[in-house]
Amino acid sequence: MPLETQYQTLLDNLNTSVLLVDEWLAISYANPAAEALLKIGLVKLRGTQVCALFTDVVGSQRAMRASLKTNQAFTKRHEPILPQTAESCLIDYSVTPVQHDGKLALIVEMQAIDRFVQINREAALTSLQDSSKSLIRGLAHEIKNPLGGIRGAAQLLHQALQDGEVDDESHEVCQIIVTEVDRLRNLVDRLLGPNQLPVVERLNVHEVVDYVAALVEAETQGSIALTRDYDPSIPDIQGDREQLIQALLNIARNAMQALQRGSQLHSEIRFKTRIQQSLTIGGLRCRMVCRIDILDNGPGVESAIKEGIFLPMISGHVEGTGLGLTIAQTAINFHDGMIDCKSIPGDTCFSIYLPIKA
Repeated sequence: MPLETQYQTLLDNLNTSVLLVDEWLAISYANPAAEALLKIGLVKLRGTQVCALFTDVVGSQRAMRASLKTNQAFTKRHEPILPQTAESCLIDYSVTPVQHDGKLALIVEMQAIDRFVQINREAALTSLQDSSKSLIRGLAHEIKNPLGGIRGAAQLLHQALQDGEVDDESHEVCQIIVTEVDRLRNLVDRLLGPNQLPVVERLNVHEVVDYVAALVEAETQGSIALTRDYDPSIPDIQGDREQLIQALLNIARNAMQALQRGSQLHSEIRFKTRIQQSLTIGGLRCRMVCRIDILDNGPGVESAIKEGIFLPMISGHVEGTGLGLTIAQTAINFHDGMIDCKSIPGDTCFSIYLPIKA
C-alpha cells in the first residue's frame, strides 16, 4: 500500500476532527470526523475559509497567520463554532504548521467538548445502572420467594372456604390477596426485564417507528399532532423488532402523558430519523449510527429527576411506576445502543442511537 494511502486510511479512522488548511487559510482537506462535527461534506468545505467556522473570525485569522509566519503551533480552548455551519457547540482546537507539497500549510485538530461531557455522563449512568440492576435483581428474587408462598396459601384458603359455608366477604378477601400478589409478581418480572430470548432480524427502522407512531395516533385520537421526519437513506439494521417497538413506545407514551399534563396551546410529537457519523457508545467508536429522535413541546423533564430518569422507580407523574424508561434503556443497550435526553420547557428530545453494522 502506498505511503500516502496509508496516511489517508489513518486520518479517515481518527476520532479527532482534522482539517488541512493552505497558506491562504482555505480548507483543502477534512477527514470524516471533521465532516461529522461540522455537518458539512468535504466537497462543500474545500476552498472555504477555515476562520469562517469560528465566532471570533478576526482573532482566529490573526492567530493562524502568526502561526504560519513564526512556524509555531498553538491551542485554543472552549471556542464556539458558528451555528450556521454546525450545531452550536464548544470545541478545543490545535493548529500546527507543516510543509505540504512544498508549501506552508496548517493542520487544525478539533475536539467537541460537549461530546466528552456526554461520554463521561454515559459512563457514569452505565455504572449506576449496572449497580441498580444488581440490587434490583437481588431484591426481586428475595421478594418472589415469599410471594409464591403467600399466593399458594391464599389459593388453599380460598378452596377451603369454597368447600365450607363461609360468607362472601371472606371469599372476596382471598381473591384480593391472590390479585395483589399477582400484581406484585408482575411488577417484579418487569424489574427483572424480558424473560424471552431476543429474535434478531434485519429491520427497516422506519417500519418500526411508523408502527409506534400509529399506536400513539390511535391512543390520542387526534388530540396530539404527530409529524414524521424520516431520512430515507438509512439502511436496514439488525435488531429485535418487539424490543425496539417497546422501547420507542415507552418513550412516546411518556411524551404523550407529559403533553396531556402540560398547559401548551398546541401539542405535538415528532418522530425524526437521521444518520450520524462517528459516535462513541459504551466506549466503542461506531462509524455510523441510526439516530431516532422523539420530540415533544410539553413542559419538559423536571430538573429534580432529570439525572435519574433512566433509573427504576423514578417517575415524573404520580401514577407512573418509573419502569418505562428503564425497560427502554435495557432494550436499546441490548442493541449496543444508547438513549440520551435533552429537555427544557417546550422542547424535550429523547434520542435513540443504534449502530449500523456492516
